[in-house]
Amino acid sequence: MIEFLKSIGIANPTGSGWLVVVFTFAVAWAVTWRFMPWVRQFALQVGWADQPNARRLNREPLPNAGGLAIFAGVVAALVFATALRPILIQEVQVQVLAILLGGSILVLVGFVDDQFGLPPLFRLLVQLLAALLLVAVDIRFHAAFGTALDPLWGILLTIVWVVGITNAINLMDGVDGLAGGVAFITAMSLLAVSAQNPQWAAATLVLAALAGAALGFLRHNFYPSKIIMGDAGAYFFGYVLAATALLGSLKVTTVFSLVPTALFLLLPILDTTQVFIRRLLRGQNPMATPGKDHLHHRLLAWGFSQRRTTLTLWAITLVFNLIALQVQGMSPRVIGVTALGIALLLGFTVWRKLRAVWKEAETKPA
Repeated sequence: MIEFLKSIGIANPTGSGWLVVVFTFAVAWAVTWRFMPWVRQFALQVGWADQPNARRLNREPLPNAGGLAIFAGVVAALVFATALRPILIQEVQVQVLAILLGGSILVLVGFVDDQFGLPPLFRLLVQLLAALLLVAVDIRFHAAFGTALDPLWGILLTIVWVVGITNAINLMDGVDGLAGGVAFITAMSLLAVSAQNPQWAAATLVLAALAGAALGFLRHNFYPSKIIMGDAGAYFFGYVLAATALLGSLKVTTVFSLVPTALFLLLPILDTTQVFIRRLLRGQNPMATPGKDHLHHRLLAWGFSQRRTTLTLWAITLVFNLIALQVQGMSPRVIGVTALGIALLLGFTVWRKLRAVWKEAETKPA
């Protein structure tokens, strides 16, 4: 067992560090899974729900406060993990706190937008501030083009990356289970990379919590969904994934230096890019013009069901992430274990959801 743990990158299998990571994942999963029904019930009582319209697929009011339970699951897991194994490196503490602070700001803004609506420019300005918060604690790209403007280029690339990924995950949240599954697959893949390097302790803990919360949320969000994450959850997922992907102090010397990092989130990037370009060509504001021009809309138009659409895009995301792991230099065993773990956890979650749906259908009167 010890040799196997070493072969997948766990430097000290006899220590408690890797057990804390597993515990962090489990706590985030359990808290999110168990807390979600309470959030759903309260949201229905107070009217925190998306109403049916021409753009949305739901035919009845659907609670949109799932992001609150996701955020609670992540924070609870990190608090428990820190209590069990205090983080002694001050820089790691600062990075974790900065990610949580930026994420909490976006959760608040996303939640207010879900319920009352906020101007696109205001949301963008808040996202810019959240990105600059990461820059302030050195979670950023480090440009090395050999010019005096390198620090400025690094900051600009970081802002574009964080704001772009935050919105890309949000824009993908159009089919039950899609955004949550993409976030889970990406978090698990990034976790496989960060676990190889003890210096990325902040990323490892945050990603374990994020992956657990995403899986707990999917138990309630896979079709037919009982609750959606809303902008609050999508902004949080996007921001945290963008931030943790930068924790390796990445150096950018050419445009191609961005490819290994971008591969993990290639599907949201491609989806958002094609929507952005199509809307510009139509003379529309890409940030303020809703439409059914995303990849999931195209699959639905081709006759795919919501479940098949979600599973197809999950599979594509997994392939991109496995390629990213290979580009990052992960061993075949690490890649295989990561792929198997993702498939088993998603498969178990989907099976439990479908079993509950079938049982509910059997108990309904004819």
